[in-house]
Amino acid sequence: MSYVVTELCIGCKHTACVPVCPVDCFREGENFVVIAPDECVDCGLCEIECPLRAIVSESELGEENRHCAQLNAELAQQWPPITQRKPALPDAEHLATVPDKLALLRR
Repeated sequence: MSYVVTELCIGCKHTACVPVCPVDCFREGENFVVIAPDECVDCGLCEIECPLRAIVSESELGEENRHCAQLNAELAQQWPPITQRKPALPDAEHLATVPDKLALLRR
């Protein structure tokens, strides 16, 4: 099992989760970060740090977020690693309240 970044992160990208990862398993896209599932050691440190609660253990994913596990796995193979915290995106505060953000994802 690994942890999964859900759609809540799209457009926000706070990245508080990134520097606490002991194995550097985060990957960065333009407006979203994902976790490389084959590298995640299931420590849970990232889940605690996420201000949006956008990170969930794969075993605890609700049906509405089940697709995010596959999305993380797919994008982790395409995007470069991120190992340092960066400022949240400019519209993060507004987008934190927007539901169903998959259409906003920039691949």
